[in-house]
Amino acid sequence: MLSAVYRAVAKDELQKAFYWYEEREPGLGSEFLRSIEGTMQLIRRHPKMFPIIHKNIRQAVVRRFPYSIFYLIEAKKIVILAIFHTSRNPSIWQQRQPSS
Repeated sequence: MLSAVYRAVAKDELQKAFYWYEEREPGLGSEFLRSIEGTMQLIRRHPKMFPIIHKNIRQAVVRRFPYSIFYLIEAKKIVILAIFHTSRNPSIWQQRQPSS
């Protein structure tokens, strides 16, 4: 299983989404994080399972919540570029540079 490295902007998106859901309903933020973690487990175990949707960036859709995880597969790790709400303009994450 490959390890995952989160870009700072992806960590920030995850944290903001958690707080947004938690403010709406206590416990919902934790459910969101569980859904993200379930998707991350799939990505780490089967990184090529999800489609390439832009250059060499893949998209994994999160169950139950309107979010996708955008990532790159590198030699021995997964690089998480974005944890992105599906209603946002995709050009925002597409402008992020693939390499650290």
